[in-house]
Amino acid sequence: MAITIREADLADPVEGEGLVEVLDSYARGPGGQNAPLAAEVRARLISGLRAHPTALPLVAVSGSTIVGAAVCVWGYSTFAARPLLNIHDFVVLPEFRGQGIGRQLLDDVEGRARARGCCKVTLEVHESNEGAKRLYRDVGFGPWATRTLFVSKQL
Repeated sequence: MAITIREADLADPVEGEGLVEVLDSYARGPGGQNAPLAAEVRARLISGLRAHPTALPLVAVSGSTIVGAAVCVWGYSTFAARPLLNIHDFVVLPEFRGQGIGRQLLDDVEGRARARGCCKVTLEVHESNEGAKRLYRDVGFGPWATRTLFVSKQL
């Protein structure tokens, strides 16, 4: 199966809806929120990504179907005085897992980060998500010895 990785065309309503569907699949699972995206989130997701100045939504496409996505955000490391790229959401549809699509997405993310002179690529992963952790280790994420807590305050 031929897979193309590219930046999502958020001006295309069909592609935007495809991205929302893939992200909804992720949200419904244990790595997400174990629930579908709320209707109001679905309604403003694409316009919000389009308006966000540092968003980089990437899609994995098979034919005309979006089968995976990496929604990234450009940031800046004050310790390295260089840009960084954070993978905020990362998903491959369940029926397409195990075919190397996740690795292709991660390779594309890394290539874009290197081209922009980034010092690192960051991501968060749920501790129980063994499949994702295995993939991330395989492509060089780590070390896993020390923990960094990811906390949030709902607004």
